[in-house]
Amino acid sequence: MPHQIKAKYGIPDKINYKLRLTEDGWFVVTSPDYPGLITQGRNGPEILDMVNDAVLTYFNVPRKEGDVVFNMMEIDGHGQIVYKDVKQIA
Repeated sequence: MPHQIKAKYGIPDKINYKLRLTEDGWFVVTSPDYPGLITQGRNGPEILDMVNDAVLTYFNVPRKEGDVVFNMMEIDGHGQIVYKDVKQIA
């Protein structure tokens, strides 16, 4: 369960994100709260997948623990990205 993973590894319930679009069409996501937390994707679902991967890696969560800790994220000034298929959440 995502809330158990967050509690076990000290992952906050909310992380602030910044988004920028590169010249070649990639969205780059960073967090001002966690230096080095950076990822990129081409669309909303891919960004959410990559942010989950980046957060799990940043907080040293083993792959066997889960793939998703956030089923939704807000990006400062750009709105929300939400998984439409909730079955992806472990």
